[in-house]
Amino acid sequence: MSNQDVTETGACCSPLVREPLTEDWAGDLSRMFKALGDPVRLRLLSLVASHEGGEACVCDISDTFDLSQPTISHHLKVLRQAGLLDCERRGTWVYYWVIPAALQQLSAVLLVEGPTVTAADACAEVTA
Repeated sequence: MSNQDVTETGACCSPLVREPLTEDWAGDLSRMFKALGDPVRLRLLSLVASHEGGEACVCDISDTFDLSQPTISHHLKVLRQAGLLDCERRGTWVYYWVIPAALQQLSAVLLVEGPTVTAADACAEVTA
């Protein structure tokens, strides 16, 4: 089941506890979660997402880290390759923004609405 299927059906519980992920979807999610598994990349994503206007120039975020420009560029490239960020060159600077559909995929696969639900509880609700 794709993320699109989940949002179109209005399913109330996470696909993770409702049914096993397909191999393709698990691969896509894995790349995104792996990219976010690094604290620098997680902070970069947060900085870009929370920046005024929803996009940030690399010049706006570089000074936040005690890292070289090539290292920051590498981390941004990993986030782009994982499908979490997109960018555009404007003159000498590159501007980045978060891809909302990617964040929605990550949150949809983990979201369980209502009180804390165990996998067994969720399965019982779905089959009832």
